[in-house]
Amino acid sequence: MPLSEYEQRVLEQMERQLTSDDPKFATSLESRTVRPGVRWLIAGAGLVVGLLLLVAGVSASQPWLGVVGFVTMFAAVAFALARPRAPGPKGVVRPDGSIGAGRARRRGPRLMRRLEERWDQRRQERGP
Repeated sequence: MPLSEYEQRVLEQMERQLTSDDPKFATSLESRTVRPGVRWLIAGAGLVVGLLLLVAGVSASQPWLGVVGFVTMFAAVAFALARPRAPGPKGVVRPDGSIGAGRARRRGPRLMRRLEERWDQRRQERGP
């Protein structure tokens, strides 16, 4: 059963709000895409170059060259396994759901602010 227009607007608004509030969490919920072959090709070339540098460093008794080769291999594997970053939201999500230009200010964790407000309210209710 398809969603109504109102439900689609509300869902889109919730997605934009989630993306602006916690971009890391929002990107972790997105489906993973298949890594392009070019990424694996670059990583494979880096691995081969690193291995060649490592072998050349060992055969020439040059420890620094072996270390450079090992670091190159490690970087190539990390590049192959790392997830490409998606671009973040462009603008600020306003309370009405529209998106404006500019970046959102970071005001600190909402949970802590709410807890502090509740604490102050309880202290005021009890008195000095």
